[in-house]
Amino acid sequence: MVTVIDVGNTNITVGVMQGLEVVASFRLTTSQRRTSDEFVAIFYALFRGNKIEAAKVEGVVISSVVPKVMHSLKNSIYKFFNLEPIIVGVGIKTGILVKTENPKAIGADRIVNLVAGHHLHGGSLIVIDFGTATTYDYLSAEGIFDFGLTAPGIETAATALWSKAAQLPEIEIKMPDSIKCKNTITSMQGGLVFGYIGQTEYIIKKIKEEVGQVRVMATGGLGRIICNETNMIDEYDPYLSFKGMKIIYDKNQK
Repeated sequence: MVTVIDVGNTNITVGVMQGLEVVASFRLTTSQRRTSDEFVAIFYALFRGNKIEAAKVEGVVISSVVPKVMHSLKNSIYKFFNLEPIIVGVGIKTGILVKTENPKAIGADRIVNLVAGHHLHGGSLIVIDFGTATTYDYLSAEGIFDFGLTAPGIETAATALWSKAAQLPEIEIKMPDSIKCKNTITSMQGGLVFGYIGQTEYIIKKIKEEVGQVRVMATGGLGRIICNETNMIDEYDPYLSFKGMKIIYDKNQK
C-alpha cells in the first residue's frame, strides 16, 4: 500500500492506495501551526479507526502547495511510517513535460492531476480542478503542459461575497431549484452556481477553439455540483490527485 497526501490551501486530503484503488481516504483542515506530533496523533487515530496497519505502507507521496506545512508534515512521516516521502516537485519523474514560461511556479496539485489524466486516458485533455482556486489545464497528446487558466474557486468567491457585503449571509453552496430565485439565499446560490457553470462552459469552449476537440476531466470537492449541470465535462473523478501521486510513486521506484 502507498499513502498519498495532497496538501491544499483549505484542506489536506490523505489516501491509502492499493494499485490505483483508493482503500481509504481522510480529510483534514490545513493548519500551518500543526506540529509533527499532532500530525502523528491524527494519522494514528485515522489509520487505527479504519483498521489499516501503518507497517504495511511501503511508500508515501506528498503533493503540496503550502510550503509552511511541509516541515512538520515530513517529520511526522518519518515518525509514523518510518519512511522518506517522495515530494512532487523538481527532479521527480512524472511522465509529462511542463513547458510554461516558468515551470517551477506550477503547483504540484496541477501536475498530479495531469499525470493521472495522461496515464488513464492518453490523448489531449483539459483537467479542471475545482478547489480553493479553479484551474483549467491543457495537456497535449504528447504529454506537454504549456498553458492553463486560474480562477477563484467557487467557495472562495462565495466567501468574498458574504464577507464584503454586510447584509449578505453565509450560505450553503448548492444548486437552487430554479433560476427564478426569489429570496436572498437562493439568489446568492443561483448567482454562484449558474455563474460558475457559465464560466466553466465558456472557458472549455474557448480552449477547444484553440486546440480542437479534447477530453475534459474534472476533480475537486465542489466540482460534482458543476459537473452534474453541464454536458461539456466528460468525467468527474474525486480521486484524480490520489491516482496521479500513486502513478508518480511507481515511476520513481528504482
